Amino acid sequence: MKAVILAAGEGQRLRPFTVSKPKVMIKVGNKPILQYVVEALRDSGIMDIVMVVGYRKDRVMSHFGDGKRFGVRVEYAFQEQQLGTAHALKQAENLVSDEFIVVSGDNIIDEGTVRSALAEKNSVVYRVVDSPSKYGVIKLGRNGRIEEIVEKPEEEISYLANTGVYHFDSRIFDYLAGENDLTAVINRMIGDGIEFKAVESKGVWLDIVYPWDIPKVNELALGFRGRVISGKVESGVFISGDVVIGKGCVIRSGTYIRGPVVIGENCEIGPNAVIGPAASIGSNTVIEPFSAVENSVVGDNVRIGSGSRLESSVIDSGTRIMPGFTAVKGKASVEVDGTVQKIETGAFIGERCTIGAKVTAMPACTVGNEVEVSPLKVLSGVIPDGSKVL
Repeated sequence: MKAVILAAGEGQRLRPFTVSKPKVMIKVGNKPILQYVVEALRDSGIMDIVMVVGYRKDRVMSHFGDGKRFGVRVEYAFQEQQLGTAHALKQAENLVSDEFIVVSGDNIIDEGTVRSALAEKNSVVYRVVDSPSKYGVIKLGRNGRIEEIVEKPEEEISYLANTGVYHFDSRIFDYLAGENDLTAVINRMIGDGIEFKAVESKGVWLDIVYPWDIPKVNELALGFRGRVISGKVESGVFISGDVVIGKGCVIRSGTYIRGPVVIGENCEIGPNAVIGPAASIGSNTVIEPFSAVENSVVGDNVRIGSGSRLESSVIDSGTRIMPGFTAVKGKASVEVDGTVQKIETGAFIGERCTIGAKVTAMPACTVGNEVEVSPLKVLSGVIPDGSKVL
């Protein structure tokens, strides 16, 4: 059986992290979201994968290639305009036949979730959630049959969220013309008497919608067990829990690493730094003395100056931060899809920024790509790409 991964979308609500890469290539646990999907399919026995790519497709194709490095075979279909999930699936029509699985490339899943879909032909996998209003919600009839899928309902219909994991047969291609979204296609098929079953996910399903979801999902993605220590670890370093340290790293004396933590290759950390728990640090990154990084995602080629503190924050690749930077978790009010919500989170900084000494980023502050910030500033709100804060 083949699987189709829908990986063509941009993810505008995750800006600035999707300006130069698609949402599926955002990293948590030092791996792109899409890699978790590929590995889940492989581990469930599906080796033939069709990726529908579009926005910044080069980033996807250069990472996955023909799939051999990941133990699968990958073909590509192209959605030149991002016109919805139904239109994306249409692009793969000539590459699949009979039965196949469809999954979203921007949600982390595991083998258990894929097997849930495999267990029932013509099925939609759901997950029980506390806040269903931001998802497609499934209305159930008798014997697990789906009556309707309602997108982002204003009224409380059910708590069964559509995960975007489906088991289809080739009949679906007869219904794709003129539709943009797969849920509308499924509703039309149900209206024509074609039965769809709802199947509860038996595994992992993690959804990233907004920047403040990234640290939360990163924490859950770091569910590995064990310890792999490469590179040089000086005397006086204390390591606790599940930790992976990549080749070529240097961990300086007095540093405390509390897992779960993943550190990429060729990093230099410390001395006297505190890393973790729930921290992912990319490759070629430097974290200077007396800095603390907790429950955060730090990209590749980042430098964080001495005496800095990060909590529940994201720092994208190529950013340089001078000493004394602070971005810690706190309460903030943010506008989400026309409504104001209260969240508790850190700060979010895009690619190739330069942040001056002793800068403070307030909770939920979002700094765009290639922003320059002078020393001693207090950052809040949204700062657009290319800005200079003087």
